[in-house]
Amino acid sequence: MGAVALLSAAEAEAEIGELAEILWDCVEDGASVNFVKPFTREQARGFWRRVIASMNEGGTAMLGARHEGRLSGTVLLGLDTPPNQPHRADIKKLLVHRRARRHGLATALMAAAEAEARRRGRTLLTLDTQCGSAAERLYRALGYTMFGIVPRYAVAPDGRTVDDCAFFYKTLA
Repeated sequence: MGAVALLSAAEAEAEIGELAEILWDCVEDGASVNFVKPFTREQARGFWRRVIASMNEGGTAMLGARHEGRLSGTVLLGLDTPPNQPHRADIKKLLVHRRARRHGLATALMAAAEAEARRRGRTLLTLDTQCGSAAERLYRALGYTMFGIVPRYAVAPDGRTVDDCAFFYKTLA
């Protein structure tokens, strides 16, 4: 398992090439993470630039995981919740490059995201994922509770099918 750390906006900017590669690789592999093929590394860089801007504004925290010295996984903690939800955060973009899968990075990233949420006084995490995906199985294994499915919620990365989406929550102690 690789080391997981909270990344600053400056650190994320310095790693934007690796971040773009991770996102591009996940989309190429069929991950339903809001993008449709064809998807370029430059589009991935554009996404990360917007995330970095949100990090600078305090709306997002990024955790990164290294495998064999390279940034190979990431998860975002969405902190830009409405005023009546200061206790909640969203888990966004849990991504692990294919080169680093099956080494516990996703589990380590989620544990670190939960710890960071607790540190920031967040006691409820929410997320959504494609029904039937490996991510859905992971979230269930990590103790997340599914509270609903929205049929035909999002276009799949292939751009041809529309997938159901499962919504989850976890209360942090």
